[in-house]
Order: sequence, then C-alpha cells, then structure tokens
Amino acid sequence: MKKYIAEFLGTFLLTFICCGAASYTGGYKGFLGVVGIALIFGLTLTALCYTVGEISGSHVNPAVSVAMYVTGRMSVTDFAGYVIAQFLGGIAAGFALFGLTLTFNQETVTSYATYGYNLQGLGTNGYGDAASFVGINAIGAAIVEIILTFIFVWVVLSVTAKKELANIAGLIIGGTLTAVHIFGICITGTSVNPARSFGPALAAFVCGKDSSALGQGWLFVLAPLVGGILAAFVYVLLQAPKKAVVKEEFEEEA
Repeated sequence: MKKYIAEFLGTFLLTFICCGAASYTGGYKGFLGVVGIALIFGLTLTALCYTVGEISGSHVNPAVSVAMYVTGRMSVTDFAGYVIAQFLGGIAAGFALFGLTLTFNQETVTSYATYGYNLQGLGTNGYGDAASFVGINAIGAAIVEIILTFIFVWVVLSVTAKKELANIAGLIIGGTLTAVHIFGICITGTSVNPARSFGPALAAFVCGKDSSALGQGWLFVLAPLVGGILAAFVYVLLQAPKKAVVKEEFEEEA
C-alpha cells in the first residue's frame, strides 16, 4: 500500500507543481518560457526520484509503469495499483490547481488574457486550434508524443537496470524529461504522461473552463502509452538481460 500512496503523492506533486508553474506564469510564452517550464518538470521529477523513488521507484507516469510491466519488472497487481494511483494523483492535482485559481485577482487574470497569457489554463495539452504554437494536427501530435515518450521511457528502463547508475539515475531521468519538454512544449505542451494530462483536462472540463482539452485527452493518454510499450519492446530486444536474471534482480529488490 505504501508504494501506491507514494505514486499518488508523486504524481500529484509532479502535476501540481509543474502544470501550475506553466499555467500561473502565462504558459510557454509567459514569464518562465519554454526552457523554464521544461526545467520545472525535470527538476521536480529528479527530486521525486530521490524521495518516493525508494518506496515505489517513482514511476509517477502510467507510460513508465506499462513499460515496466511489459518488460516483466512489475506484477499485474502492482501495475493496476500504480496506474490507478497515478491517475487519481493527476486528477486531484488538476482540481487543486483549479481551486487555487479561484483565489486569483480576476482583474489581473483578465488583464493578462488580453495579451494572450492564460493564467488559468491548468497546463493542459492540445493540438490543432488548442495547440500551444504551431497548430499541429492530431496525427502529428500523436507522432510527437509517441516519439518523446519512447525516448523518455527507454532512458528510464535503461538507467534503472544498471546498479552502477543508481546514484545518478534520478539526474539522468530528470534531464531527459527536461529535454523532451524543451522540444515538445511549443508543439503539444508535452504530455509523455497520461496522468499528468488527464487530471488538469478533467478539472478544466468539470469546472467549465475548457472542454477541448478533455475532448483531445484521448490522444495524450493513448500516445504516451504506445510510446512506453514501444520503448519496452526495444529495450527487451536490445538491452534486457535474460529472464532468469531479471527475475533474480526483482526478487532481491522485493
């Protein structure tokens, strides 16, 4: 149960801090900018790797968990528990983010909106008219999300399998998340994490702020999962040890 609670809290914190920073500073063209937002995501995940990582492995992302399951590094029971906890964490963070916007000075919100800064966007993802900058279509958005998630999850699988990288794995993982965000923020807002995308999109819809994010949400749930599964298959094909060795390692970790 502790690891499920850790995944809930980790996903909540990742979504709340990172999506909040992106939203409350005016989005990709606001005060933080693309690099600033990307660093917030990367630094937050790095911190989580060295805190909840000791409890649950700090997946805080269904795309990571599905890859761990496909590679035989977690049971179906844990996979289900992790994914449920992650989505609940993302949803809780989405509504917490919206609740905080209710305390904002509405004159300030309206004033910034006239210049194109949405301080109540909740960090949602989108494509087409809802895309951050380039107006990419659904096919392009799906391709971007699959590729970025593939890169991120492949790195996670690789570094967490090497005991000699245990001390710096969090830095590598956080740095990779930063890199994929720098590339993807102006295209889709960068998801690579279904729970982080679904929670704010659901909150925006339920609270009447934005229905498009939830309507497009299927892509930001499905594409990262596909990317995670592809990363798992490539990892197994190119890098994974024999099943007996994998089983032995997980018995030691347990």
